[in-house]
Amino acid sequence: MDTDPATATRMISGRSSRFAAMQMDLGNLISMLLPPLPLLWFGGSMLIYALHRHHPNPRVGYYTQRAAYLFYAVMGAIIPIGTFFPGRGITPWLVAWGVGLAVVVPWSLWSISRIRREHWPDLEITAESHPVEEIPS
Repeated sequence: MDTDPATATRMISGRSSRFAAMQMDLGNLISMLLPPLPLLWFGGSMLIYALHRHHPNPRVGYYTQRAAYLFYAVMGAIIPIGTFFPGRGITPWLVAWGVGLAVVVPWSLWSISRIRREHWPDLEITAESHPVEEIPS
């Protein structure tokens, strides 16, 4: 252990990294199971993406990015295509939701199973503390 006061170490458990890697896929899975949730998850997923894309464990960022590409591709296709749905009927929207469901759910389940099978070691990260600069008044 380093005793230098200018550096501090922090442990990130493998379990924590694994859960962080699964969060985007879990959100995709849950949001697609109920029709109104994808719109809410569209905003929430941006927060999860921003938090986990640059995680100290690069595999977390990799899985987060893959899940984001999938969700944003499906939503990015449904929204502009939905502009041309005829009339006020709900049927075309339910068909679009079904197609999104058929794409997102199997892919997310497959990704979650891959994440769970992978070995996630504990990480020890070192953060150097920088002196705070005083702003002259």
